Amino acid sequence: MAEKRDYYEVLGVKKDATADEIKKAYRKVTKENHPDLHPDDKAAEERFKEANEAYEVLSDEEKRKKYDQFGHAAFDPNAGFGGGGFDGFSGFTGGFGDFSDIFSSFGDIFGFGGGSAQTRNPNAPRRGDNIRTQLNISFEEAAFGCEKELNIPRIEPCADCKGTGCAPGTTPEVCPDCKGTGQVRTTQRTPFGMAQTMSPCSKCHGSGKIIHQPCKTCRGMGSVRRAKKMTVKVPAGIDDGQTISRQGYGNAGANGGPAGDLLITVIVRPHAIFERDGTSILMEQDISYAQAALGAEVEVPTLDGKVKLTIPEGTQPGAVFRLRGKGVPYLRGSGRGDQFVSVNIKVPKNLTGAQKEALRHFAETMGEDHSKSGIFGKKKK
Repeated sequence: MAEKRDYYEVLGVKKDATADEIKKAYRKVTKENHPDLHPDDKAAEERFKEANEAYEVLSDEEKRKKYDQFGHAAFDPNAGFGGGGFDGFSGFTGGFGDFSDIFSSFGDIFGFGGGSAQTRNPNAPRRGDNIRTQLNISFEEAAFGCEKELNIPRIEPCADCKGTGCAPGTTPEVCPDCKGTGQVRTTQRTPFGMAQTMSPCSKCHGSGKIIHQPCKTCRGMGSVRRAKKMTVKVPAGIDDGQTISRQGYGNAGANGGPAGDLLITVIVRPHAIFERDGTSILMEQDISYAQAALGAEVEVPTLDGKVKLTIPEGTQPGAVFRLRGKGVPYLRGSGRGDQFVSVNIKVPKNLTGAQKEALRHFAETMGEDHSKSGIFGKKKK
């Protein structure tokens, strides 16, 4: 198997390149090697895939840090760097990110949140923390919608002890020191008189209960971390940076509290040809000087495939044409935006002698002198 090329080399950028420079380089490489422009060219197809893989890593700040430190091994689940994420799935082509970072901070052991030890009731129901992750999708997937399968590590109630933390058939003891409150009151003499403070109970560590026979599965925690496989429906028309919410798919709550939510931020990979502005699609189309002057019918790519575009005679550089209904579907509601095609007129290079002569003749009919001995501009009378 061929050794992977350095991702910076793939995109042709330096290691200190900015995010904008990486994005610009990615668009350039993918445009030059896009399958639509190079049908049946396996080498171009491989370069296109290679650029997508490189951009998926270098466009993500955390992934880029790991790549800079460990190279390709950072995303090899067998390399031991942890870059493969939970259960080794960060390398999945859907681009679901490195889940080892998503859960780096839960607030406390369980991630239930809920206020300071001095004010909260340890036995009160508490909502679970939200889980945040990213989902990388293609330009076309964002436009038309798609379904993606995610494997999300999350905290769930232990099935063996039903969340009690106790071995089956046993129950916890109410802490005799704090009477189940999880807090103890301490009275101290100060220069200003007697002062009382509340602090977590040292006997039960603020839980309000003592487990004599902890559950072997969760070790008395009442919760376990497991990977939850789920299918996420990405709506048509979603844009880069928007978030999909799945209620109740976050970390489990405590003491019967509800689970948090799963918040999925969508990252849309740039397209090699198209740019997006709301529901509009923008693109540039090269045409020849003859096509601009005489008019022509040219094929232009759209999200639905190639369509015919009529170029009227006398078209000027920068002219913009509208293809109605060829844009991005509206996120809420029916219908689609439009596609706008900006025309670039290509000046021919390496003309043959006959072609040059024909152009000189054309210039003369326009009253211009383009002979080598003459000067450019209108012929002097």
